[in-house]
Amino acid sequence: MNQPSLLLTQGDPAGIGPELALRAWMLRKERALPPFAILSDPAFLERVAQSQGWDIPVMAVETAQIPDTFPKALPVLPLSVSVSAQPGRPDAGAAASVVESIETAVRLVQKGAASALVTNPIAKHVLYEAGFRHPGHTEFLAALASDGRDQTYHPVMMLWSEQLAVVPVTVHIPLADVPSALTTDLIVLTGRIVARELRERFGIANPRLALAGLNPHAGENGAMGTEDGSIIAPAIDMLRQEGIEAAGPLPADTMFHARARSRYDAALAMYHDQALIPIKTIAFDEAVNVTLGLPFVRTSPDHGTAFDIAGKGIARPDSLIAAIKLAARLGAA
Repeated sequence: MNQPSLLLTQGDPAGIGPELALRAWMLRKERALPPFAILSDPAFLERVAQSQGWDIPVMAVETAQIPDTFPKALPVLPLSVSVSAQPGRPDAGAAASVVESIETAVRLVQKGAASALVTNPIAKHVLYEAGFRHPGHTEFLAALASDGRDQTYHPVMMLWSEQLAVVPVTVHIPLADVPSALTTDLIVLTGRIVARELRERFGIANPRLALAGLNPHAGENGAMGTEDGSIIAPAIDMLRQEGIEAAGPLPADTMFHARARSRYDAALAMYHDQALIPIKTIAFDEAVNVTLGLPFVRTSPDHGTAFDIAGKGIARPDSLIAAIKLAARLGAA
């Protein structure tokens, strides 16, 4: 009996997602990739391959056919709408295919027809033009996961690589809004989710968390801000009381060199750039975006749609390949 395979969403068809999926399939043997299918329009993917001069067979399949098809052709789960997009020219008219790809993939993963979900990048501003009402990709996935259930989910973004894993406690908000958005409860909730998923999905028996301070020098005992002592320190105490190994608040400028990284399994940063600058410096091409706190595995390449290079054949598939491999690993946990 075939094991469930991975599903890739289409992403914005005018971006680099479709061509990266095609390139990943071409490298399937060299990179030892597990079977996957992409939810898109087979004719559109054939046109993308032809535009690059790639001789890639594309085959429409059902989920049960993915493992047998994967060695000889790129398996595609067809959407109900056709896709027509020009590289680098985002169009709100493609929003229906983007949304359907995500919705269908989530439904299939939740019913057990696939083991994990890998999402290609979307452009939120394009979806907003078509009436998309969610703040972002991750929030949409959380809403889909909760649909028809009594439980709601708090998604947590982790950027993961073999060298470093980081979690921003506050994510896509202006820097000026971070101090008011940062609460002890939010830090504790995030720490709980990270510790649980490191145990259950990553197989780390006793996860070690390092929490960054918000201010320079973690506040310098209040001389450079009071949030580190009044908000972050109490959260660390609460996590420790729950049996979670948590250190901090630590000065962020000394947390990310190799010797410091050996002391923890994941770093919790207080805002977006505090987390993403170090990992994109250390592992720019290999980092993977992992969503924790959902009832299914979701990974994504750590880059955007890259409209400026779409269709030029120069986009590197390394992050997508890393996302596929990590999704397979976590989906088997």
